[in-house]
Amino acid sequence: MKPLDHLEHLDKHLVDELAQVARETVRDELREQTRKQRRKAALYAASGALALYAGAALALAVGLALALGLPDWAAALITAAILGVAAFVLRGMARPSASRPGPAHAAGMAPGPEKTTGPGTGVPGGVPPVPPTPPAAGPVAGAAGGPAPGVVPPRPTDAPDVPHRRA
Repeated sequence: MKPLDHLEHLDKHLVDELAQVARETVRDELREQTRKQRRKAALYAASGALALYAGAALALAVGLALALGLPDWAAALITAAILGVAAFVLRGMARPSASRPGPAHAAGMAPGPEKTTGPGTGVPGGVPPVPPTPPAAGPVAGAAGGPAPGVVPPRPTDAPDVPHRRA
């Protein structure tokens, strides 16, 4: 029997105890963070509900004010149109600016090979250029029937969030 064999049991016990203390500490910290986030989420939800009611009251007030000089159906129609325009404007403001079509997109031209990094472009040299289209879901690249590696599939002509119109 070696003189340090009896210390192996003590080392294992110490490691187990240390791991237990670390788990309890992490669990307590996560519980505290979760409690704070849950309270914050409840306050945001209550704020959103109250804002919804305030918006409904404002729409009602606009409709009633318009109803003083117009028929009720016209006042309701105008109020609905105002709310629709406001929703459309807010939706447009929420979209990221990179997804808005630019003048090259409107002309149907794809951006050409331009120098996008390096000196004089305002972009650090270590930043890779952004591809013109996002990767498409579908067959795995290089698989049988899939696109060849490095080939970007063509972009659909219609934006996915624009409804299709039939003639």
